Amino acid sequence: MVRHTSGLAAGLPADDDVLLDVPDERLAPALVAAGRGEYEAAAKLLAATREAGEWENRDRYVTRLAAFARSRGEWFDDWRFAAPHDPDALLVKAELEVARGWESPARAELLREVTPLITAAAEGDPGDPVPWRVALDHARGTNASHTVFERLWAEAIRRSPHHYGCHVSALQYLSAAWYGSHRECFDFAERAAQDALPGSLVQALPVRAAFAYLTSAEGPGPAAKVPRERLDEAAGLAIALSHEYAADDPWPAEVRNLLIYVLVRLERWSDALEQLRLTGPYASSFPWDRISDDPLGQFLELRDGVRIEVAAARPLGGRGTGRGSRTSGSH
Repeated sequence: MVRHTSGLAAGLPADDDVLLDVPDERLAPALVAAGRGEYEAAAKLLAATREAGEWENRDRYVTRLAAFARSRGEWFDDWRFAAPHDPDALLVKAELEVARGWESPARAELLREVTPLITAAAEGDPGDPVPWRVALDHARGTNASHTVFERLWAEAIRRSPHHYGCHVSALQYLSAAWYGSHRECFDFAERAAQDALPGSLVQALPVRAAFAYLTSAEGPGPAAKVPRERLDEAAGLAIALSHEYAADDPWPAEVRNLLIYVLVRLERWSDALEQLRLTGPYASSFPWDRISDDPLGQFLELRDGVRIEVAAARPLGGRGTGRGSRTSGSH
């Protein structure tokens, strides 16, 4: 095992080279400028995504900029003062306040107070689906009924039928941890993945459903048990999606990190090692922040554990496939 373990590090970056939540080349300058107290770069970036209809990028950038504004908000306060009706600033404000409300013990009450901000963001650009993703997150936190959820979902997909962020928010609402069930969650995820565009991250929804199931706090009873084959099929679909992107591509990094978690839980060690190689230096907070206060440390620790498991399954002098390994082609 010791002999094999060192060889299995091939293709994996050194621990010191692994980075957490790396911004892409467009977002990074906006964050640097915001760190200097300047909002113009962020405003220009979000305006460009809105004008070009880059809804997936827009969603990611809004989330990251709102998170930055929570810890260092002077630049954002200046932006809001200079352009109080800017649709991009309104959207960041809505995302920021929903995120704050989620962390409060009085979550439902605080989130209800945020409703006017979400309405303003949605009215800022009627064609933008991202405010409706925020609205779906808001609905989950305010104990909104299925009727309200379905109305919001219809508004979201009318604007962008394949928007990944809206699908993730809907999946969370339908999960057993919130207002649905494991079966409802998987059914929704599999239908969406089947209808997804080629290369769309929506194809990773079933592996998100698998994550929700595997991390279920209650521990599903026999009636709610999801068959192992369904979990493997979800992982297989995400593996196929991962192969559509180049190695070390930051765009699918979060999906790959999530897939690695699910593969480890399924004890598919060789498949997990392959995804670690494809992920390269791009660790993401999710899903590791769900199980550790040190997501980067958790990722690195798990990476070492996967190498040990694969090495342990290899016969001396031979080349094994790794215990629990399955190939994506079998799905």
